[in-house]
Amino acid sequence: MLLVIDIGNSNIVMGTYAEKVLMKHWRISTAEQKTGDEYGMLINDLFKYQGINFQDVHDIIISSVVPQLIVPFIKMCERYFKITPLIVGPGIKTGIKLCYENPRSIGADRIVNVVGAFDLYGGPLIVIDIGTATTFDIVAENGDFLGGVIAPGILASADSLVSSTAKLPRIELVPPKSIICHNTITGMQAGIIYGYCGQIDAIVERIRAEMGKAWLPKVIATGGFATMISRESKSIDKIDHFLTLSGLRVLYERNRI
Repeated sequence: MLLVIDIGNSNIVMGTYAEKVLMKHWRISTAEQKTGDEYGMLINDLFKYQGINFQDVHDIIISSVVPQLIVPFIKMCERYFKITPLIVGPGIKTGIKLCYENPRSIGADRIVNVVGAFDLYGGPLIVIDIGTATTFDIVAENGDFLGGVIAPGILASADSLVSSTAKLPRIELVPPKSIICHNTITGMQAGIIYGYCGQIDAIVERIRAEMGKAWLPKVIATGGFATMISRESKSIDKIDHFLTLSGLRVLYERNRI
């Protein structure tokens, strides 16, 4: 069994694979102050609930955008699983060309998403990860990473609105029934959510225009807010909540000795 772990700014997503089949998956909060032992015990509890033992795992691959958690997770894997994990980073075989001024500066999650999306859907693609930040990654017909866009996440936009004003409250991010609102809460919901969807649609439209009329990509969305945003967006073709886990599995196979 392969254990794949993606450490994000807000959440850590994990899954176990038997060959190419995702068997189990979990999502936990990212806590930078936690030690490797604490994460080991947490994973042990999740495993026990699903009837899995540490000994069932034969290999581990990890991607992370939180550098300070990489060492604790390596130590956790070595202590509890007796495995030195494969880390997504410089030197890993991706199987694609990274068309970027400094490929080492690309977030591991973006590389993983591009690899996973091309493996599942082919190219060309626009891969949108709607998380703490929102990233748009452009994938060529042959799978190469052509570049992308980075925008603030919807939560960052909401937090900025609240923290920068004296009287606006924190709100639940659910779409209101009408764009014309008659109270502060729904007015904020409309502005944040529909404005965010408009941002996504506008960026996708500009990417398509720059690539040319003959370029017809499929637009794949992933991330915690993908379902809600896709209902209101005109651009998203498909949601894949396990895209990052799929990409980690593919990268593991490409680097397996």
